Amino acid sequence: MEKPNYYAVIPANVRYSKELTPNAKLLYAEITALCNMNGKCTASTQYFCKLYEVSRISIQKWLKILEDNNHIKRVNIYKPHSKQIETRVITLVNIPCKEKFTDNNNTKVYTNTNITYSNNKRFKKPTILEVKKYCIERKNKIDAEAFIAFYESKNWYVGSNKMSNWKQAIITWEKRDKKELPQTMSKIHQHLQKNLNVKEKLKKQFE
Repeated sequence: MEKPNYYAVIPANVRYSKELTPNAKLLYAEITALCNMNGKCTASTQYFCKLYEVSRISIQKWLKILEDNNHIKRVNIYKPHSKQIETRVITLVNIPCKEKFTDNNNTKVYTNTNITYSNNKRFKKPTILEVKKYCIERKNKIDAEAFIAFYESKNWYVGSNKMSNWKQAIITWEKRDKKELPQTMSKIHQHLQKNLNVKEKLKKQFE
């Protein structure tokens, strides 16, 4: 049986719900995949039976528990002038693919129907070579080793926040070099010198 190749989403209120069974949560994920693929879920009970190789009673039970806990809504569309059901539409009460949420790294993530993207990529520490190359490109006089040593001593934090863009930090240092913030720069130089002195002492101990 052909399966949807669109991603499925299980938001926290479904994932950690004590009222839902594991199978109901799995069915919810399948419904989100079908919604992402077609804009709505019109899959029949028989479709889910074949997909999961379970009985009709099981699928109906899972759907009911999802609906009773306000995670989905089911709407029957009848044939004209008839009480015969033509199709059933399942909709999500809270659409997880359009919600804003925060991951374990306090990174805000925004999603739409087809794309998931983050406003803060995982920070990767630069190498001395990368810093030197960037400083050469910008034609500044920043010491790459001093830059690396300074932020290593701070565990790559800027204030109380983890650094997100080291190139932006280089630009900030350039501004300080132009004496826009002479007092702050003096403190940085003092910190750097202290850090470099410690490194030199440690180096001599192991020579």
